[in-house]
Amino acid sequence: MGSMQGKVAIVTGANTGIGRETALELARQGAQVFLACRSQAKTQPVVDEINRQIHDQDQGKAEFLPLDLGSFDSVRRCAELFLQKGLPLHVLVNNAGLAGNKGLTDSGFEMTFGVCHMGHFLLTNLLLDTLKQSAPARIVVVSSKMHKGPKRFNFAAVKSPTKSWNGVPEYGQAKLANVLFVKALAKRLEGTGVNVYALHPGVVASDVWRALPWPLDKLIKPFMLSTAEGAKTSLYCAMSDAAAGQSGLYYDECKVAEPSALALDEGLAEELWSKSEGWVEAASR
Repeated sequence: MGSMQGKVAIVTGANTGIGRETALELARQGAQVFLACRSQAKTQPVVDEINRQIHDQDQGKAEFLPLDLGSFDSVRRCAELFLQKGLPLHVLVNNAGLAGNKGLTDSGFEMTFGVCHMGHFLLTNLLLDTLKQSAPARIVVVSSKMHKGPKRFNFAAVKSPTKSWNGVPEYGQAKLANVLFVKALAKRLEGTGVNVYALHPGVVASDVWRALPWPLDKLIKPFMLSTAEGAKTSLYCAMSDAAAGQSGLYYDECKVAEPSALALDEGLAEELWSKSEGWVEAASR
């Protein structure tokens, strides 16, 4: 693994699950880590825990950043708060996610798509200039093997409330959007020194499943990985020397893996990028 000493990282959804493990390990390895989350009350204990663990070591520190990915206004405020600090940014881990939640985000998207894709799409673009100036830098997007479920991309559905009873089809489409986003973003970042990674963390017993209806939540957790195991591929993409020369690929178990055929569709990736850009622009008018 490459050194994180003196590096700056942002991890979204870092108050729990694999986000927490990722932030903790980045700090242990020397990074200054910002935990971008909705609730300071739920995040501050993790920030304090990280700072306690590294207090006696010449290593990084942790800090809270307020972020609600379902609200474009909140995403813009989060990015602005970070940019005001005048710091470089070497690693952005788009980790936050949810499954089984229903309805629309504040910004008007199907709940899971709005949080997992649109919020991260805007946040990443707002921080791109700083990432380029800080190169070599990395953007890590936590997707899922469930991106292989959709047989087509339903653009009409992403602007409507969740329709399925369990939210799983919507989750699959949101995770497909993550992989397509990485493909399109890597193309735009060629030659900049900023590399982009999509990954499947494994099926992890984390709070991402908290909204799944009973009995699904109880049935699946005994077969899941721990959060520490689930963070390994995120950390591999964020830190490993082996991944330093790679960009735009999909990873599983700390190695390059084959995504779905739909996720490899360059035309679809460009269409999603164009529509996402348009949605952000329309919301800012």
